[in-house]
Amino acid sequence: MIPTDLHSDLELLSRVREGDESAFEAIYKRYYSLLYIHACKLLKEPEEAEDCVQEVFSGLWQRAPRLEISVSLSAYLYASIRNRVLNGIEHQRVKSAYLLSLQRFMKEGISVTDEELRLRELTALIEKEIAALPEKMREVFELSRREELSHKEIAEKLNISDKTVKKQVSNALKILRDRLKGPLRFLFGHLP
Repeated sequence: MIPTDLHSDLELLSRVREGDESAFEAIYKRYYSLLYIHACKLLKEPEEAEDCVQEVFSGLWQRAPRLEISVSLSAYLYASIRNRVLNGIEHQRVKSAYLLSLQRFMKEGISVTDEELRLRELTALIEKEIAALPEKMREVFELSRREELSHKEIAEKLNISDKTVKKQVSNALKILRDRLKGPLRFLFGHLP
């Protein structure tokens, strides 16, 4: 058995890399309490903190033969605790979001099908392409399609001719058809 206070961290770590269990035990005794307190401060749950510290030490032992540490052993161990805590928090967040969506589905019967996803993607793409139209053309097109105004109403509102309105709507539809042809094939397969 190696007395814990007689050897430096580097010496102990070097021996652990060679499989020396007593050196590992010395590191464990030297840092367990400090890491446990640190983990408790971060997690606020003693059992989770203990599990976290055990996982860090287990990882240290398993990776020791190929472990390259560029900082002090204590810095490495503290960073390992922090990373375990952060990974645990992220895992909990993902798990909670999944459970929430599952509960919502069970309660409301909401199911997002593949077709609904494609429809959402198509709607977003159409909105993007409409926004990319020239300003005047976009204004005429939106009055025609979104506000459902007639060509005559649009002409009066914008103080332009009916013929100009008809031409702008026609041009907008041609541009959108051309721009959306490829994405429509991608989203919905072969189109006529």
